[in-house]
Amino acid sequence: MDQSVFRITKELSDLQKDSNLSLAIACRDVDVRNVKALIIGPHETPYEFGFFEFAFVFNKEYPRKSPQVQATTTNEGRTRFNPNIYANGKVCLSILGTWRGERGEQWSAAQGLESILLSIQSLMSMNPYENEPGFEDANEAHDKKNQKNYVQKIRHETIRISVVHRLEEYLGINPDGTVAPDNIHGEIVSSGSAESDMDMLDEESSVPFEPFKDLCKRRFLWYYDSYMAAVQKGKSEVKDNEPFARMPFESHGNGMEGSFNFTELEKRLKAIKAALDVETEGWAAEGLQAKAQETTVAVNLQRQFEQVVEHFKRRDLAHSIELVGGNPFVWLVTYFGKPMTNLDGGLFRIRLCFSPRFPEEQPRARFETKIFHHRIAADGTPCYYAPQNRREDVRTHLEAIIDALEEESPPYDPRTLVNPEAFKLFWGSADDRKMYNRRLRRSVQQSME
Repeated sequence: MDQSVFRITKELSDLQKDSNLSLAIACRDVDVRNVKALIIGPHETPYEFGFFEFAFVFNKEYPRKSPQVQATTTNEGRTRFNPNIYANGKVCLSILGTWRGERGEQWSAAQGLESILLSIQSLMSMNPYENEPGFEDANEAHDKKNQKNYVQKIRHETIRISVVHRLEEYLGINPDGTVAPDNIHGEIVSSGSAESDMDMLDEESSVPFEPFKDLCKRRFLWYYDSYMAAVQKGKSEVKDNEPFARMPFESHGNGMEGSFNFTELEKRLKAIKAALDVETEGWAAEGLQAKAQETTVAVNLQRQFEQVVEHFKRRDLAHSIELVGGNPFVWLVTYFGKPMTNLDGGLFRIRLCFSPRFPEEQPRARFETKIFHHRIAADGTPCYYAPQNRREDVRTHLEAIIDALEEESPPYDPRTLVNPEAFKLFWGSADDRKMYNRRLRRSVQQSME
């Protein structure tokens, strides 16, 4: 095997094994030199929970030479999201040789795909205004005003372009909020975006390579409340139709131009959430057809259901599982709270829905019983992680959900912020934690009423 291909393959494998919730990578099996990467914007920055995609091209001299990197979330080349990430897709980093850096900051064979992704992610800071050379210590009154204006418009365009545009395209949502009939289950009807123009097409297929579609849909459900909170904050700070302020380092064709309309963004976010809920409900009907046809996925899910039921019996677990209407694509789990914990005495119903395209499309879980928990969104969507190499194993998903629910001393991880109110209390002061525990216990008691 070519040494560069061997190195790239190993890096891809290592990254896919990692449980980093803010990075994702993918490539076609036949072409490991062309890699797509997704960076999810860091918490407490104007990029928070946005979906930013990049295209990597590795040459035969890798890792002696750095790969070429292109930002593809650019609103068709019209939007510059950062002083170092241009509207034309150029990423200015010293390790890529696209920007002069200090001695020792240049590329070396010890670096790789992950170090590049982390370097790009570090550009998505709380105050990206400072990323522009010469503005690192800008602290005059007009600079402070510019910093605030820059953060406001990045937050707006992060939601509008990286989240709303992307999800509307995935779901086939029209400008008026309706969903195209032939796209009701999330297939892309058409795409005129810059991202699509760069899609690597398989020789035998004209289907665009969209490896992050399912991931972005699931993460949208995680972060929906955070998006809505950002919209409310934006509405309190700026008026609709107020034009964006141009920064000193921006120019025509390489800036972020437009105007605010958080009211419109709020409406579009709600439409996306509704469309995702409809899509999930549609899986049940599709699943019954698949069951009648005895498709591979239907047979597999039925077998896994029987195995999980047997596993729970062998381990003498109180939890129970049933198929809703005998449909192997819709599982209903009854979870009994763990004794001697805040969950003790609770009785929670969790619905697990599967796509006929499982495991390419991962299951979507929802707590039907209300619970106040920092890892459970207000609508009942749990935040959990199933390892990449076990994503087809349903028991792994169930155990991951239960682990997220029962873990009493988790490490701080803002990427799991799916319930802003509960998260703030859980990670707040000692009094905040007491309030969190009281509200969790109250929801546990109510689960039995």
